[in-house]
Amino acid sequence: MVEISTSILSVEEENSIKTFYNLETAKTDYFHIDVMDGKFVKNNTSNLMLKYAENIKQISNLPLDVHLMVKDVDNFIEQYIPLMPSFITVHYEVFENKEDLLKVINKIKQNGIKCGLSIKPNTKIEEIYEYLPYIHMCLIMTVEPGKGGQKLIPETIEKIDKLKKYITQNNIDIYIEADGGINLDTIEDLKQAGIDIAVVGNAIIKSDNFKNTIENLKK
Repeated sequence: MVEISTSILSVEEENSIKTFYNLETAKTDYFHIDVMDGKFVKNNTSNLMLKYAENIKQISNLPLDVHLMVKDVDNFIEQYIPLMPSFITVHYEVFENKEDLLKVINKIKQNGIKCGLSIKPNTKIEEIYEYLPYIHMCLIMTVEPGKGGQKLIPETIEKIDKLKKYITQNNIDIYIEADGGINLDTIEDLKQAGIDIAVVGNAIIKSDNFKNTIENLKK
């Protein structure tokens, strides 16, 4: 069964605490924290997402799934280490060389946090094969990172299928997560391709019943 990481990007601030509580009782598996810096992507959510993450840690035991869409990776890792998220995921495209990426991967792991590596839709999956043994999760962006509410790019499903076959053939123990445009209409193809975790935002947050929506997504 696929796990659900609910993106809280579109949660209204005035109702946020109640929404987080309702998501927990609806049995989301993770809270997905979309951290944007206004540089790597246009939007800047850094202050709000840190506030949300800190609030969640005070009221919930559910794990945080932190997705850093930022250029200054080190600074944001330092912000989130005290919150002990389950995952901190960085973008492959941010790094100019292999050494810098491996250094960041090790920093995350040395702090007892699982490391994820994300790629944009136009990045070939083969480019990150060499890093798979060092990380815990590969996050495939199924839309361009930076804003919610986009439609899933169908070609990204082929990328997930290719990744799943590669990690099976090479016996690599790693999660596959997909993020972007995922709803009740699109999730089945992603499950067939081999995802372990689906990041879902608007399809849950804007639904009338979180519990029913999450249950149906997991089926």
